[in-house]
Amino acid sequence: MTARVFIDGAAGTTGLEIADRLAGRREFTLVVLDDERRKDEVARAEALNQADFVILCLPDEAAREAVAMIANDSVRVIDASSAHRTAIGWTYGFPEVIGRKAIAEARRVSNPGCYPTGFIALLAPLVSAGLLPGGWPYICHAVSGYSGGGKSLIARFESDADIAYRAYGLRMGHKHVAEMQKHVGLAHVPVFAPAVVPAHRGMIVEVPLPLAAMPNAAAPEVLRAALADAYLGSPIVTVRQDAPDELLLRRSMAPVDTLELSVFGSRDGTQARLVAVLDNLGKGASGAAVQNLNIMAGLPNTAGLRL
Repeated sequence: MTARVFIDGAAGTTGLEIADRLAGRREFTLVVLDDERRKDEVARAEALNQADFVILCLPDEAAREAVAMIANDSVRVIDASSAHRTAIGWTYGFPEVIGRKAIAEARRVSNPGCYPTGFIALLAPLVSAGLLPGGWPYICHAVSGYSGGGKSLIARFESDADIAYRAYGLRMGHKHVAEMQKHVGLAHVPVFAPAVVPAHRGMIVEVPLPLAAMPNAAAPEVLRAALADAYLGSPIVTVRQDAPDELLLRRSMAPVDTLELSVFGSRDGTQARLVAVLDNLGKGASGAAVQNLNIMAGLPNTAGLRL
């Protein structure tokens, strides 16, 4: 028996990529509404309540409204928006950090944000182990391909070839920071400095560490070993043991659902840079949603993923 999956917001970038990963999967049947019925609230409500799994690929307020439309207690929800990532009653959908069991048993799962995926993957195991202080005011620098900004930003970058770099979130208070703080367990809101580059997909997230100034901070090699141990055996998250001179995002990057972590340290051990490389549409969005769907449905963790 196949499970029925309804992607609400299937016409957006994340929804399209989820549908692409589910194409040909015998375990699932996609509930599809044509363009006219997608805008019909009655048709949407029927689809939301008749599915076994609902994946929300909507703006935050629309995601909240969709959840409110679900009256069938058997429907299980994965929300790819940021509406419920710190909400009570929702399970944070990062299995490598919170554990698969919690997601397997959850009825409401919030998909992590793309930038927070890198930030949390790098810091959560280290802060939890006491190797980095939870009371430190962390900084996160990050660049992403423009596909993460939705249709308007995609159109802007693809129509204006003169844009080389877009810094944003300059007034602080970006919607990702609450999620980043909560799921690492930080005393202070991190300073988040995101930017967009003229590539369709791909993302680098960095957390610089002035280790010499940080109380009870471990050496770079200890941090690297701890991350490797935390993700040991994961087919999705890997920790590099080398330290290349450069990391590149390529415009030709193919869709991928992996997450690669690195620890770069100075020779004297007084400084380090934690770096995550991922596809913002893969482990940062659609790939993570499919992984969570697999776990909730009792299927292999990596089924349908691009590794």
